[in-house]
Amino acid sequence: MLDPFGYEFFVNGVIAATLAGALCGLVGVYVVLRHMSYIGHGLAHSVFGGAVISQFVVFNVIFAGTAVGSIGRDGLGETYLLVGAITWGFLTALAITLITRLRIIGADAAIGIITTASFALGIALISYNRSFRDFEAQLFGNILGVSTADLVTILVVTVVTWAVFLVWYKQFLFSAFEPEVAGFYGVPTWLTDTMFSLVLAATIVASLDVLGVTMIAAAIVIPPITARLLTNRFRTMMILSTFTGAFCGFGGVYASWVLDISTGASVVIFSSGLFVVTLIYTRLKGFLAFGPGSRSGRGRVSQGQAAVFD
Repeated sequence: MLDPFGYEFFVNGVIAATLAGALCGLVGVYVVLRHMSYIGHGLAHSVFGGAVISQFVVFNVIFAGTAVGSIGRDGLGETYLLVGAITWGFLTALAITLITRLRIIGADAAIGIITTASFALGIALISYNRSFRDFEAQLFGNILGVSTADLVTILVVTVVTWAVFLVWYKQFLFSAFEPEVAGFYGVPTWLTDTMFSLVLAATIVASLDVLGVTMIAAAIVIPPITARLLTNRFRTMMILSTFTGAFCGFGGVYASWVLDISTGASVVIFSSGLFVVTLIYTRLKGFLAFGPGSRSGRGRVSQGQAAVFD
């Protein structure tokens, strides 16, 4: 049962998945409460496009004429990719926020157009330049190939994200539930959205190699929704979602080893199973407390917005 923990690559993978799960769970609270669950999926695709564009610039502009191998050995290529992907994701999130605020089009339409265009541009550049690195890990995740540098990146992003949420707690709280009137009460909504866009982009970039583009949206959405079933309080929801994400990351990696399946898929399936169990638990609890046909359970949920400020 403990045999896989004797392998360093497995331990690194477990640590990376646990940290990434906790990070996605924390950031996902704000995403879910703002009814922007689709942005995790879309921004992951956009960040993938940004990584490819960054590599194109690195090989064809910054290090034009330099052997690909030498770029990889000195580590500069990976650094430029990381910075470029975060910058691209940040600008994409800002563009979506700006378009939504100006009411040019809806948030879902803005996410769909901007992020899919970025992803398509990345695919086009890959097909144009065959000498590019293999991006399969970013698409599907390769958690068992996580390096020490990847662990440090995830840890730094996690610590910085927690610091941002602690400092901007009240601003995030107000913007999550009353975004239309927050500005009238002195909340710097544009700065709050900008900070969150940067945090979300960094979260997705840090978690991309762990979960992959195709699975990262679920890691952002499922833990906070599971936590929302158990509490109406914003602070409690943040804590529960963070621990839920960490638990699902740990359990998902171990299950992938036992069942010999894709790690990213295993984490998402594990999270989905936990959500179903929680949903059944809360429904049964409400049924036993109020009886069949009672509307009290739904009333409790409808009062969540008021209770969340307590």
